[in-house]
Amino acid sequence: MPSKHELTAAEILPWAEYAKARAEHRSRVSAIKRNRRVEVGPHVTFYFESFDTMWLQVQEMLHIEKGGAEQLKDELAAYNPLIPKGRELVATFMIEIDDPLRRARVLAGLGGIEETAFFQLGASKIPALPEADQDRTTAEGKASSVQFVHFPFTEAQIAAFREPGAQVILGFSHPAYSHMAVVAEATRAELAGDFD
Repeated sequence: MPSKHELTAAEILPWAEYAKARAEHRSRVSAIKRNRRVEVGPHVTFYFESFDTMWLQVQEMLHIEKGGAEQLKDELAAYNPLIPKGRELVATFMIEIDDPLRRARVLAGLGGIEETAFFQLGASKIPALPEADQDRTTAEGKASSVQFVHFPFTEAQIAAFREPGAQVILGFSHPAYSHMAVVAEATRAELAGDFD
């Protein structure tokens, strides 16, 4: 069955119904997320989004903020763009540094990092397209610690990504953060399911 590309109000559980089974829903999606994260270098973790991860995100926002139907419209508008549309992978990546002073210093030197993320698949490179909702690098060149990126694939790249055992590399070509990581086979197999 092809993956779903968009959340609708009909798929969102009423507050009380979600609250009753909240632990089970969180546990189910937590198991899905396990093979959807990739650490690249010392500070960045990619969290690859899906219909399920965004469904949980919307449910959690509604559960916590209790904004009802009015809030639901905003949450769907915010999170639907992060559900892969069949020919792409979509990720939130976080630049995680515990020490606030060090974090500020590192982020100040990472402006534009969202535009340097890429997948490497053999000779083929798939550059990231930052989510266009807002600029996540300030005019002064400071990067946001949370970034949203899309990786659009061609049919040939999708076929190569789906090959069991394919070596997939995820990385950055930023002058201040040029790190790469080989994507684990379990993660490659999980993410391959995002393609139609």
